[in-house]
Amino acid sequence: MAAPVVDAEYLKEIEKARRDLRAIVSSNNCAPIILRLAWHDAGTYDAATKTGGPNGSIRNEEEKNHTSNKGLSKAIDFCEPVKAKHPKITYADLYQLAGVVAVEVTGGPTIDFVPGRKDSMDSPKEGRLPDAKQGASHLRDIFYRMGMSNKDIVALSGGHTLGRAHKDRSGFEGPWTQDPLKFDNSYFVELMKGDTEGLLKLPTDKALLADPDFRRYVELYAKDEEAFFRDYAASHKKLSELGFTPPRTSCFKLGVKNRTILAQSAAVVAVALAVVILSYFYEFNRRFK
Repeated sequence: MAAPVVDAEYLKEIEKARRDLRAIVSSNNCAPIILRLAWHDAGTYDAATKTGGPNGSIRNEEEKNHTSNKGLSKAIDFCEPVKAKHPKITYADLYQLAGVVAVEVTGGPTIDFVPGRKDSMDSPKEGRLPDAKQGASHLRDIFYRMGMSNKDIVALSGGHTLGRAHKDRSGFEGPWTQDPLKFDNSYFVELMKGDTEGLLKLPTDKALLADPDFRRYVELYAKDEEAFFRDYAASHKKLSELGFTPPRTSCFKLGVKNRTILAQSAAVVAVALAVVILSYFYEFNRRFK
């Protein structure tokens, strides 16, 4: 499918959809599963073959029925009323915008969102997403394939501060933190405490502590929430744009608000220039009259 035309009208629809998504996420307390939807749609990217990625293909029955995507039909359903209301927006943009909103609504960092992704009906074969039962080498295999770094792996793992695992979906049960609807650095704080009654520690979670290259980020984020928020926002943006090249239009890059500011600035410059020119001619006429 062709990429959407990201013009002023499309940007307006994105902002309207953002407001609608905020209402849905807030009223349904569904931020965790919405974030998981965004991650899983993006996380199939293969940098070598340039296939998969944030293209909306997760809505296809084949991909939706992958074992790793159990339960995500509910998240897709949450997004459908927004898609129906704003049909110009691609599913690819909608799911990634929803993930950004899920983080922000629950108190997380503001994540820069760039629209313009095109939809795809081609789903990759199962096996491209992380398996929670495995360790550090598996995490590297999965994320390096996408083009992500060790820091990205740990920062994105911190997103588990939201939500809980469900036995019927992953084989595990329980939340990672005391407040699974609040986005903060609690995931790392709890990880550093070791086993805590009632809280989940997956093999992939424990791998972050066992591996020295991962652990240094865990320690940093546990003591410095600001550093975690900064790195998470960057890694989330990177994940949401895998294989995506933003449209090259000044309208798109600036956005409605900034374009208004630029236009006002240009008007001020034009007036100032006119004053200078008129002053020059006035002085010239005065001297040589």
